[in-house]
Amino acid sequence: MKNNYISTKQKALAINLDPQIYGSFAEIGAGQDIAAHFFKAGGAAGTIAKTMSAYDMTFSDAIYGTQQIKRYVSRQRLVAMLDHEYQLLIERLAELRGNSTTFFALSGTFSALNYHKTNEGHGWIGVRFQTVPNGPSHEVILHIKLLDNDNVLQQQAVGVLGVNLLYACFYHRQSPEDFLLSLMHDLNTGRIQIDMIHFEGPDFEKIDNRLMSLYLVKYGFSDAALFGPNGKNQQPSEILYKKHIVVVRGRFRPLINVHVEMLERGLQQFTQEPDIDKDNIVVLSELTLKSLKERDDDETGLIDEKDFLDRVDILCSMGQTVMISNFHEYYKLAAYLSGITKLKIGIVLGYPNLEYIFSEDHYTNLPGGILESFSTLFSRKVKLYVYPTLRDVEILNVGKFTLPPKLIDLLEYLVANDKIEDIRDFNAVNLQIVSDNVLNLIKHNKPGWEEYVPEKVTSIIKERRLFNYNPDVQDQDGQLAQ
Repeated sequence: MKNNYISTKQKALAINLDPQIYGSFAEIGAGQDIAAHFFKAGGAAGTIAKTMSAYDMTFSDAIYGTQQIKRYVSRQRLVAMLDHEYQLLIERLAELRGNSTTFFALSGTFSALNYHKTNEGHGWIGVRFQTVPNGPSHEVILHIKLLDNDNVLQQQAVGVLGVNLLYACFYHRQSPEDFLLSLMHDLNTGRIQIDMIHFEGPDFEKIDNRLMSLYLVKYGFSDAALFGPNGKNQQPSEILYKKHIVVVRGRFRPLINVHVEMLERGLQQFTQEPDIDKDNIVVLSELTLKSLKERDDDETGLIDEKDFLDRVDILCSMGQTVMISNFHEYYKLAAYLSGITKLKIGIVLGYPNLEYIFSEDHYTNLPGGILESFSTLFSRKVKLYVYPTLRDVEILNVGKFTLPPKLIDLLEYLVANDKIEDIRDFNAVNLQIVSDNVLNLIKHNKPGWEEYVPEKVTSIIKERRLFNYNPDVQDQDGQLAQ
């Protein structure tokens, strides 16, 4: 990418001097600087058919219609803007210059920092465009967080991002990673975060939007990204805002009966809490970047993308909403989710992870050590539901948790104040199942692995030959190691 880097002004000028590229800009809130870059670069008459701002809500509704979601900074409003502006281009200009022009409509709706700095800046921006004259349309949509502590700086950041986005649509669309990385030219993640990106159109058929979610987190553009059971990328706040959240973290390599029981039992106990609205719960299966590496000590950052998609295919087939995050520590996960919703959050985890949470060695980087992490993890409406583990011949749970004397009172305080609870109703047989052992049985096609995996997951593994499953390799002597 370094060899392909050019400045914002150079990008705007390159587009202006391309005789095929022609379109319109429309914005609500903080996008004036996008079109301004093209005007200032020179040759804008060759690119810009129209620019407009629709600030007044009545005017905006009259132009773009009313949406079911009344928020004007929303994906629905952005799509309505793209629909309207792109259709106008085709209606008014296709006959005149359609044979020689690739049309585009760039739209954005933003909430920049207000005068009193009481809001969080964010917005939606997208481009609908042709790649050949008279060709079908393509679309790229982003959701961004604006992090500058000044309204003008936020507007400037949007302006740079808009130029980068339009340039990438025409010059970087053959490489999804180059496309994504180019969006941060002349910017940094201290100014803008991108937590949702979606590609659509014939030229993007080979792009898997779930991989793009992974890239957002992998390259630090966002701490977390989300997609639904249908594989479509979602903006986290739109899915999680004012919702109760239950989240279970795992490697899910593969999803086995233990994972399913953990989630089902944890969710069951969560819904029995007196302050829970059962009809207002979102359940998340979380994959961390660390869990996507083959080895825990892998510092290369390399992730097997096929393996990632295999796991995701299984989770989505089970109706799961999947979150990818860079939150190795649980307190960071709690802080992120608590920043989106004020309602109660349930974190379902295994007993070994409770041991990890109470290990002081993991908080040496915090001035306040374990107490600082716990003040974040438990200060909001967060509760841990702990699934037991079998160690030797003993079932270990919160009641049998052994701690150094100085931490015993801390654990008792959290249990007494309803912050930590054992998962009570579980199948002891499932405690004998270890994911890595099941994976080994699948890889070598050893008999009996199917009984440790949900039936639907078994079918998918066999049909798609996931996790190196090969029915032609037979091993009759395999046993599930304990």
